[in-house]
Amino acid sequence: MKLLNKVAIITGAAQGMGAMHVRKFIEEGAKVAVTDINEEAAKKLADELGDSAIALKLNVSSADNWKEVVETTEKSFGPVNVLVNNAGIGIFKLLEDLTEADFRKTFEIDELGVFLGMKTVVPSMKRANGGSIVNISSVDGLVSAPTAIAYSASKHAVTGMTKGAAAELGQYNIRVNSVHPGVIESPMAEQGDVAEVIKKLEQDIPLRRRAKTEEVSNLVIYLASDDSSYSTGAQFVVDGGMISDL
Repeated sequence: MKLLNKVAIITGAAQGMGAMHVRKFIEEGAKVAVTDINEEAAKKLADELGDSAIALKLNVSSADNWKEVVETTEKSFGPVNVLVNNAGIGIFKLLEDLTEADFRKTFEIDELGVFLGMKTVVPSMKRANGGSIVNISSVDGLVSAPTAIAYSASKHAVTGMTKGAAAELGQYNIRVNSVHPGVIESPMAEQGDVAEVIKKLEQDIPLRRRAKTEEVSNLVIYLASDDSSYSTGAQFVVDGGMISDL
C-alpha cells in the first residue's frame, strides 16, 4: 500500500497506459480522479473500481476545466497530493507534411495541458503540505527522430518544464519528475503507419521488446510514493535501453 492516503489526479486515464496507472494506484491504496476527454470511458473504469475512483471529463487544454477537476477532486477526497500528467497524442509526419493544425493540436494537449495541470494543482498540494507531480514525457523528450518534430517539441518542453517546476516548488515539498517511456504496448502504438514503424524499432531495442504498460506504471508509483522522497527535477527513462547508446 505505497500510496495509502494519497489523492491523485491522472489525465488521459480512460485507456492504455493511463488506465493501468489508475488500476495500480488504487491497488496501492490511493484515491484517484480518473480524468479523460472521453467521459463515458472514464466513468466505466471508475465504476468498475469502486469508491476509490471518480470519473471527471477533462480537456487538458482548458484552464477552466482544470479548475473544476481540482475542486471536485478536493471535495470528493481532500487536497490533491499526486498529479500524473499522462494525457498525450502523437502525430508523426515528415516536416513537409506536418501542418500548423497538427503542431498546434500536439502543443495544446502534450505541452499546454501539462503546464495547466501543474499550475492548477499547486494550491491544493500546498494545502496537503506537499505532493508529487509526475509528467509523462517520452524518449523523444530527450532525443528525437524523423517524423517526430511536433511530438518531440512538446515532449522536450515537458522535460524543461519539469526541471523548472521542480526548482521552484521544492520549497513547498512538492516534487516534480518526468518519465520517459520508449515503445509501449498501447493503443497509440497500434495506429496505422505508427505500428509499422514500431515493429522496426523493436529490432534495435536491447531488450528486444516493447514495454508492458504496468512496467511504466510501476515507475510512476515509485515517483508518486514517499519511496522517492529525495528525487525531484529528474528524468526517469523506461525504454529497454533504446537510447542507451545515444
